[in-house]
Amino acid sequence: MKTIFKTKATNEGGRNGHVKSEDGAIDFDIKMPEGKKSDGKSTNPEQLFAAAYSTCFAGALQVVAKEHKINDLGDFSVTAVICFNKDEDGFFIGATLDCYLPTVDMTTGEKLVNAAHEICPYSKATRDNITVKLNLLIEE
Repeated sequence: MKTIFKTKATNEGGRNGHVKSEDGAIDFDIKMPEGKKSDGKSTNPEQLFAAAYSTCFAGALQVVAKEHKINDLGDFSVTAVICFNKDEDGFFIGATLDCYLPTVDMTTGEKLVNAAHEICPYSKATRDNITVKLNLLIEE
C-alpha cells in the first residue's frame, strides 16, 4: 500500500464542540441543528460528510469518464444528501448522491455513476454499512 495523502482533524466537545484540522483549513464550531435546520454559523458531522462524499464521488466520476474516453463532463455536479436517522436499533445515516452529468446521455450517465460508485473511496467505506441511493439527474 502506498499512502497518497494523510491528514488529521481533532474534535473537542463532541456534537456541541469544535473541530479543527491540523493545517487550520477546517476550523468549525459543531452544533446539532435545532429541528431540521442548522443555525448557519456552525456545522455538524453530516454536513461535513456530505461535503466530503460529494467531492470524492465527483473525483471518481472524472476518473471513470476519462477511462470511458469522455473528455468533457461539462458543468457536472454531485450533491450528497446525508440523513441522520434513528430507529429502534439506534442512530444511523443514509446517503443519496444526485449526479448531474449534462454532456452524456442516460445510458452513459448510468454507466459512469455505477462505475464511480465502485471506485470511490467513500462508497467503498460505506458499502454494506449504510444505504446509498444513486440518482442520475437529466435535463428534460
